[in-house]
Amino acid sequence: MYDYYLGGTTNFPADREGAGRAMSAFPSILATARINRSFMHRSVRLLARSGLEQFLDIGTGIPTSPNLHEVAQAERPAARVVYSDNDPIVLAHARALLHSTPQGRTAYVQAEATDPAGLLAAPGLLATLDLERPVALSLNALLHFVPEDKEAYALVEHLKSALAPGSTLAISHVTPEFDPEGIARLTEAYAASGTPGKARGREEIAALFDGWDLLDPGLVPSHEWRPERDDSFSSFGEVSAREAACYAGVARKP
Repeated sequence: MYDYYLGGTTNFPADREGAGRAMSAFPSILATARINRSFMHRSVRLLARSGLEQFLDIGTGIPTSPNLHEVAQAERPAARVVYSDNDPIVLAHARALLHSTPQGRTAYVQAEATDPAGLLAAPGLLATLDLERPVALSLNALLHFVPEDKEAYALVEHLKSALAPGSTLAISHVTPEFDPEGIARLTEAYAASGTPGKARGREEIAALFDGWDLLDPGLVPSHEWRPERDDSFSSFGEVSAREAACYAGVARKP
């Protein structure tokens, strides 16, 4: 469904049917997805320019170019990137995620985000990333698909505790604060498609960063996080927090 929202071609009738229900419930979702993707591009670009060379993207989804490794390696050709998802369909298309620069490396790990210990122990991850050095962890548009609060916070804390000082955490997360009725309809539409979720308020999302230092401008609507006009989705024009529908932030481990 996310690939469909982004204008990709790797989606199937069931995806398009589910996306249609979501669009009927929340017509802004095309803009929401593209704004979120733009946040990923900007945050990865910033972190690569700041010197980070290792990236871990959990909840990757169907590859839709430009992918995270393309953004990171454009700035830092030696960057090493691990993608992870639990969907076997993503595995079938993972070759698109593995076209690394000669200097860098990319890998794909099929794993459940709700089993962070298993994910971090995966041979493909350990062969690609050095967890003794800083890692840029991306949990973009993932945690609202973990509806149980205890589980969501536990998996984030496990990942945070495993990363070295200087690592970063990027999160984007749907919130009901800008359009409560629309997000309630959207949540129901996703549940009807077999994907339960939970939108969270700003304080709930901010708690996911506890103990780490948020980078400026802090936790803000996703379109307000260091906006640029030179990324791949700049064509969506002026948008509102209601259309963005997400909070986004990046924090660094002291």
